[in-house]
Amino acid sequence: MFGRLMPTEGKFFTLFNQHADLCIKGCQEMVALMKDFDDLEIRVHAIEGIEKQADKITHECIDLLHRTFITPIDRDDIHQLITRMDDILDLLEDAGQTISLYDIQHVTPEAKRLAELCLACAEKVAAAVGLLHSMNNSKEIMKICEEIDRLESDADHVMRAAMSKLFRDEPDVRNLIKLKAIYEILETVTDRCEDVANIIEGIVLENA
Repeated sequence: MFGRLMPTEGKFFTLFNQHADLCIKGCQEMVALMKDFDDLEIRVHAIEGIEKQADKITHECIDLLHRTFITPIDRDDIHQLITRMDDILDLLEDAGQTISLYDIQHVTPEAKRLAELCLACAEKVAAAVGLLHSMNNSKEIMKICEEIDRLESDADHVMRAAMSKLFRDEPDVRNLIKLKAIYEILETVTDRCEDVANIIEGIVLENA
């Protein structure tokens, strides 16, 4: 039905997919950064470059939204989806810059695990977005969104355990503050992925 009304509908989904792929790349860089600080500045620079690419896609999507009379899904859903996806990379950039600016010399296993959960969430976001062009995929999309919710819940548990351990065992107050900031940013990345999943669920319920 949408195809008959709007021949350019595929452009929105192409932009969603391109942005989702960049979210994965950003998370991959963060996981690699956490494993090896030797390339810290290179990884941070790479994340910043990926974030700038994503910004261009976001602006292109919003510009297209303003120029398109009939959209394949609700206009507000398009705007929310692309901006929430953009939040993911904004936060990853914040995490990289914070690690660099705070001169953090090492990270904990919990921080590494949070980065891995960010990547897992981003991969699921990309999978859900990749199916969004057809409501025939509604059941599979909803299942993926449930998996994102589960991963976000896992990140919450890791975060709580990490904070408890940090305040119990870390003797250096400055290091405590630095690590706390990293934990919070990375956990928020998974929150934004869950926000994207919630938007996608809403789109499916409205259009399936």
